Amino acid sequence: MTTADPSSRLAWSTPPAALAVCGLGGVVLAGAAYLSNDNAARLLIGLAALGLLFLCFMGVRQRPRLEIEPGDPVHVVVRGMAGPQRYSPDRILRVRVVGYRRLGRRMPMLEMDVDHHGEEKLIIFGRWDLGAHPEDVLEVLRIHLAR
Repeated sequence: MTTADPSSRLAWSTPPAALAVCGLGGVVLAGAAYLSNDNAARLLIGLAALGLLFLCFMGVRQRPRLEIEPGDPVHVVVRGMAGPQRYSPDRILRVRVVGYRRLGRRMPMLEMDVDHHGEEKLIIFGRWDLGAHPEDVLEVLRIHLAR
């Protein structure tokens, strides 16, 4: 069995299966909220359903979350709630992987410091956002931004 070269992947986003499970879970919870007889339970289950459906919607809307556009120069595209933002290599100030404590474990996060319209902006990606390990994404970013 052969594995693909990690530098050949140029776009990262939340896995579609994870988004489908979130959407399905939101629909199931919405049905449970509708069928509930207790008003407090209906409110709490309904809020959980809205949270899952919103998470699914944002995951679909922001696909791909991080992308490298080949060319001269290469551009990095970050999709967020406000839409896609393109950054050339000279506007990317620093890219690194930092471990954050979450639920008692150190979780790797990809940090990008960018020059966003004259102001420094920090963008943080986790494994949920990328659908891949942040170290692998950092390696590919370094390969393409060094050109």
